[in-house]
Amino acid sequence: MTLIPDPTGRGPVLEEAARELEAAIHDARVAYDCIGLGNLDRAHTSAVTARVAIDAAMTAIGAALAQPPTGLDDLGISPDMPNHLS
Repeated sequence: MTLIPDPTGRGPVLEEAARELEAAIHDARVAYDCIGLGNLDRAHTSAVTARVAIDAAMTAIGAALAQPPTGLDDLGISPDMPNHLS
């Protein structure tokens, strides 16, 4: 897994989103392989779990977007203040 620097302080939530996306990639690959092998029941199960992981990642990303960025106090910037006023 590639770690992405997070200067906004939303690290744990974004790390969870990244883990869920990695799981979705894995499950999608398993589903693809199972289709090639003719194992449609397992392909279906893996496709469903991939979709659930993507939904979880979307929820985590939405939660990260809802959190105000941290560390702005150190810069004298308010998340409520328009950029041209800071």
